[in-house]
Amino acid sequence: MDSRRTPLTTASAPASAPAFRSLPEYVRHWAGTTPDRRAFTFVEHPAPDSRGVHRTLTWRRLDLRIRAVAARLAAEAEPGARVALLCPQGTEYVTAFLAALAAGLVAVPLYPPGLPGHGDRLSAVLADARPAVVVTTGRALEEVREFCADRSLPVVAADQVPDAAAHDGPPGTPDGTAVAYLQYTSGSTRLPAGVEITHANVVANARQALTAYGADTRPVTCVGWLPLYHDMGLVLSVAAPVVRGLLSALMDPVAFLHEPVRWLRLLAAHPRAVSAAPNFAYDYCAQTVTEAQKAGLRLDGITALINGSEPVRPGTADRFHTAFAAQGLVPDTHCPSYGLAEATVFVSAARPGEPLRRFALDRDALATGKALPARPDDPTAVLLAGCGTPAGQRVRIADPVSRAALGEGEVGEIWVRGPNVGRGYRNQDRYSRQVFGATFADTGSDPGGWLRTGDLGTVLDGQLIVTGRLKDLIVVDGRNHYPQDVEATAQEAHPAVRRDRLAAFGIPGASGERVVVVAEHARNTALDAIDVPALVREVRAAVSNRHGLRLADVVLVPPGTVPRTSSGKVSRALTRERYLAGAYASPEAAE
Repeated sequence: MDSRRTPLTTASAPASAPAFRSLPEYVRHWAGTTPDRRAFTFVEHPAPDSRGVHRTLTWRRLDLRIRAVAARLAAEAEPGARVALLCPQGTEYVTAFLAALAAGLVAVPLYPPGLPGHGDRLSAVLADARPAVVVTTGRALEEVREFCADRSLPVVAADQVPDAAAHDGPPGTPDGTAVAYLQYTSGSTRLPAGVEITHANVVANARQALTAYGADTRPVTCVGWLPLYHDMGLVLSVAAPVVRGLLSALMDPVAFLHEPVRWLRLLAAHPRAVSAAPNFAYDYCAQTVTEAQKAGLRLDGITALINGSEPVRPGTADRFHTAFAAQGLVPDTHCPSYGLAEATVFVSAARPGEPLRRFALDRDALATGKALPARPDDPTAVLLAGCGTPAGQRVRIADPVSRAALGEGEVGEIWVRGPNVGRGYRNQDRYSRQVFGATFADTGSDPGGWLRTGDLGTVLDGQLIVTGRLKDLIVVDGRNHYPQDVEATAQEAHPAVRRDRLAAFGIPGASGERVVVVAEHARNTALDAIDVPALVREVRAAVSNRHGLRLADVVLVPPGTVPRTSSGKVSRALTRERYLAGAYASPEAAE
């Protein structure tokens, strides 16, 4: 599944840009050639019924603010030192990130300490990154200072740095091979690790994404609510528009969660919009946006809707497009995608304008490592979406044990190689060599230097299909079971099980691995109104009938109880850890 690097074309509405080595160079280019064009717009929603207050930076203004904040940071830290970004979502986050890069420092995209449920992770990341300075905004300054009080770290409020701090002379040009930022992994299967992303990595990945989503030859607007500390949010809402000179329209993730129609309105307001969201967001919109909110909403101008960050379900795309067909939404705007922090973010994607590729696979064959077709109407079939093809990088499937290259239809570990793959993990040389320096057993046919993603997948009809996570795989009696598959069955078994807020995992037992499901109940249903024993029986019966699995335990917990990673995915590893520690009270003990 090889893909040759495609150069960024220059036929576009914005003035064409040479190929620079770093994002700050692109900012300076656009500030010099199109200074008054809009660069970033942040839409605030100060009141529940607010349609949004827009705050915009032109390329000239962005360049000035970057130079001012960069000069302030350079006065606090030596080149190569880390800068922790503890900013709320907004244009100041963009400014602080790009300023750190312009100053020759290493940005560490994070979030303010008030983010619910992520205080421990923030402390762990700061302990690992050991930043020399922290950047925030005036709005979060006091809580950040209090959080950093015992760390003796200087704290800079980006929006309080005066324009006069900007140097008149041209700033230095970052070395493309130097580390630009540390992208900490979400921690879904292990403790967070800081991936070293170079300036060249992020520029390459931005170009790859622009090419894949049709933004390299025509003007688009990048619309996003994903947090900027998340790899997908950072690349698609900051890096890609900076490289291409496009407008990026941002909103806060909380504003989306409170009123998902706000995202759709922002998409409708910007013709040829490109946006990204995890799978749950599309289901969430389909379920919660009312008919009254749909009135007057036109979605026929969208270029691409990227679905990534968690397993892509064909049924979700169908429900989303059915819900908004009357608003003109074109089905082939949906682009299932695959990526990971170790590859900056983007690896493979379905292209806009192409129909969604659906694959019905035989469940029993899949459990043995073979992707064989099944009838789509077979209730035991596994339905998966194709994640397209790579752009500007190579993807191959390997046996995770023997390191042998596998052919089409064989399930193995997804390996990646390209200019977007990071240097390794900070201060983890041995682990970095294992993950970033993989070599196929047949070294004569292919050189080393492959990234082992830890994800399982296969290739069918030229499409990359992601089947699961290697470390999450549940093995019972020698058969492989994918947890997301078990979770999908469990959440369909009873209406009180909250969608996409449950975890299936294996635990050791006297006679082998046992399987547990921990699930949140729906927010609109009180726990005392649920017949829990009946729910447990229905979930167990559904999983048994469809997967041939006997669940050792089914635990129903309140909303917000199942832990999630910083990117919003359910953390099966942490859920399992908490279960084994006795943190969850089981409504029905295992026999």
